[in-house]
Amino acid sequence: MTNPEIGKTIEAAGRKTNYLEEGTGPAVLLLHGSGPGVTGYANWRLTIPDLASDFRVLAPDAMGFGYTERHENETYSLDGWVEHTIAFMDATGVEKAHFVGNSFGGGLTLAIASRYPDRVDRMVLMGSAGLDFGLTEGLDTVWGYEPSLENMRKIMMECFAYDKSLITEDLIKSRYDASKRPGYQESFSAMFPAPRGRHVAALSTPEDKIAALPHRALIVHGREDAVIPLESSHRLHQMLKRSELHTFGECGHWTQIEKKDRFNGLIKSFFLA
Repeated sequence: MTNPEIGKTIEAAGRKTNYLEEGTGPAVLLLHGSGPGVTGYANWRLTIPDLASDFRVLAPDAMGFGYTERHENETYSLDGWVEHTIAFMDATGVEKAHFVGNSFGGGLTLAIASRYPDRVDRMVLMGSAGLDFGLTEGLDTVWGYEPSLENMRKIMMECFAYDKSLITEDLIKSRYDASKRPGYQESFSAMFPAPRGRHVAALSTPEDKIAALPHRALIVHGREDAVIPLESSHRLHQMLKRSELHTFGECGHWTQIEKKDRFNGLIKSFFLA
């Protein structure tokens, strides 16, 4: 049986990089979050088909995540994730792209927009990192994950989804199985060791640099998000001159899943306008 999480492979920044690609047109880069066992497919499986009708959609597995090649004794940093993403764009022939960044991927998007402004067209920041804020209990739980079915159930039920009916036992098991693949937990635990508050700061871009960004930005957040505080998106909205903010009620950290149709319509119209 074909694994839908494995797509194409390309060399970027000295590592074989797994990515999904669908559609033609202006490029849209989808950057996933930092949950245990995450892949581009797991984050964006409900978004890619909708966007692919109008865009060339690319969803890579970031360095240290998913099916992208891992190196021994790897050190992880915002600098490394930025350079790997830019190398991925170079390798796939993408000069400039719209970005959609989820959580960790939002922090990565802001860093790329700050350091390589000409590579970013419009950006969507969804439950985004990128500012320094007090470590939430939800984020501490996610980054502190140790592989077990019970721990995965706790994260998914308490941290990710407002609508608990989305969390089936099959989904819990599939994400648990993903989190215990060879090498996955080793790299995941190396990224965000305790004390974890420092990693929020390490993923942030200086506020003056964010305020100077000229890009159009759509900020999206679930009102009941237990991982990234809604207040952080309000702060981003105040800083980013050409931004708009959309808050979904009765929605947690999984905006693109819990509010799939409205989320997809919102970002597509934002990119096409």
